[in-house]
Amino acid sequence: MSRRSGYGPIQLATAVGLPQWQIRRALDAGLIPPPDPVTGRWPEDVIPAGLEEFRDQIRAAAGSVPDVGAARAAQLLSARLGAVVTPDGVRELARRGQFPVTGYYKDYPLYDGQALESFTDVTAAVEATWAGQMRTAASSAAYLRIRRADFDHLTRTGLLAPADWGQGAWDRRGTFRVPLYRTGDLDTLLTGPAIPWDQIRATPPGRRSPLTAWPDAATRKGRR
Repeated sequence: MSRRSGYGPIQLATAVGLPQWQIRRALDAGLIPPPDPVTGRWPEDVIPAGLEEFRDQIRAAAGSVPDVGAARAAQLLSARLGAVVTPDGVRELARRGQFPVTGYYKDYPLYDGQALESFTDVTAAVEATWAGQMRTAASSAAYLRIRRADFDHLTRTGLLAPADWGQGAWDRRGTFRVPLYRTGDLDTLLTGPAIPWDQIRATPPGRRSPLTAWPDAATRKGRR
């Protein structure tokens, strides 16, 4: 390789002996200068004589965990924390600001590997895994111990809304039309005021739900 050609991004990572994601973080940290703005390449002298020390500096700045999706993040956290952390739990922790989204792979978010690597709060991970658990409408109704018809009134009135959407048996690839409800939202509903849970649960099959007379979401919004 001549000095004129220098290194491209893949060649630089190969020459240093580290994965490209660590090289990108070394760039962000200023350990490696930006490439030539015209050629997009680095000169050969960007790699100092003390290569092993240079690698150690990059590893220390870049960390050992790449940016990953929810499933891989859940595996990493479960192994390191010694507690079960699910992909839903990872997404819940991200929703709470613990794991920034750094990019996307096939429309799925990637979570900051350095934030994952530094995360140590087992209690928060366990609680988020519970609260972030997604349930279908049928599962949510069973969790609330009410009929599916009663549950439909909760969504009609705007007291509960889907937190995400899943893929159903009849959905084509890439479409998600099954509403999913967050367990944390169901728990909030259970402990909130005004909903007559005992009356709803005591209503026998075939009888109208006590929620039938409650206004729908649009009407409730207009009264505010």
